[in-house]
Amino acid sequence: MEAQGEKSLSCGTICLKYLLFLFNILFWLAGGTVLAVGVWTMVEKSDYISLLNSSLYSVSAYLLIAAGVIVIVTGIIGCCATLKEMKSLLIVYLVLLLCIFLLEVIAGVLAYITYQECFPFCYQLDQELRQNLKGTMQQKYQQPGEESITRAVDKLQQEFQCCGSQNSSDWRDSVWIQSAGNERLVPDSCCKSPSALCGLRDHPSNIYKVEGGCIMKLEEFILSQLYIIGAVGIGIAFLQLVGMMFTCCLYQKLKEDPY
Repeated sequence: MEAQGEKSLSCGTICLKYLLFLFNILFWLAGGTVLAVGVWTMVEKSDYISLLNSSLYSVSAYLLIAAGVIVIVTGIIGCCATLKEMKSLLIVYLVLLLCIFLLEVIAGVLAYITYQECFPFCYQLDQELRQNLKGTMQQKYQQPGEESITRAVDKLQQEFQCCGSQNSSDWRDSVWIQSAGNERLVPDSCCKSPSALCGLRDHPSNIYKVEGGCIMKLEEFILSQLYIIGAVGIGIAFLQLVGMMFTCCLYQKLKEDPY
């Protein structure tokens, strides 16, 4: 009877080992997704971050990148701990899983807080943009030391086919437009077919005069990105709970096993 119990226990341990090994494969795939979302957000869309006063958007992306990198190391430790049945390494693996879980939850919550408007201690994203985008365009566009703002505004107007914060008339009060020797009415990036000095005319046939200007387009874009960061961060974080459960079970089985 005792031998049969030991054999049954060993089978349970082996089963847990395979389950944890399978989890590690899914864990790596999930970690790759987290890392890819974070890197893509920072590399492809980092220009627009300079138009925001809040750092929550960039912090969320950096947290996802950090979590993705840790996943690679953690996955290796998890495989070694599982295959070699090292209880001390399993504890290290469990702690790392917990750290990744917290990183992804924090990234998701930061993005979610920025996305939502229901919390009294948070400011609404579209209010922030409406208050600051117009001033940023008028005061910093084409000014010394503000090259990143200039690139972001030009990219914004061309990519979203818009002109000005709320409309093209916003550019009339621009420091750059009012500067001596500048005859443009709008930046060249407002033009439907950008070319040097094309901003001399602001006729609808020449420039983008989208109702609502760039502010509406930028709001929709930023909110969709925050939604993606939040959903990926929080969604994949709960996968770690499964890994932590398997790790705890395997650790307990190894303690109980007689060998």
